[in-house]
Amino acid sequence: MTCRNCGTEIADKALICYRCGTATTEARIKPPARAPSRGGGLGSLLALVVLVVAGLFMGQAVQGTLPRDAGYVIAALAAVAIAWRYARRRR
Repeated sequence: MTCRNCGTEIADKALICYRCGTATTEARIKPPARAPSRGGGLGSLLALVVLVVAGLFMGQAVQGTLPRDAGYVIAALAAVAIAWRYARRRR
């Protein structure tokens, strides 16, 4: 048999050409097409909310009127944003 790409003589039972690597037959199973990725609509909205809330708390921190639990709220929002981003990348 000859390779359909480069014309090299190859064995009749060969799966690929040893010279150019072209497959001798079509694949039986084709991989599924990837779904187009949706934009970052929800992620952008979440990031905007986190930034606004952090900005409000930072403004209060400069004035000295920051509630005691505000640091925990900012840390929790940051942790949620990071976890969401990590889970989204693992898909």
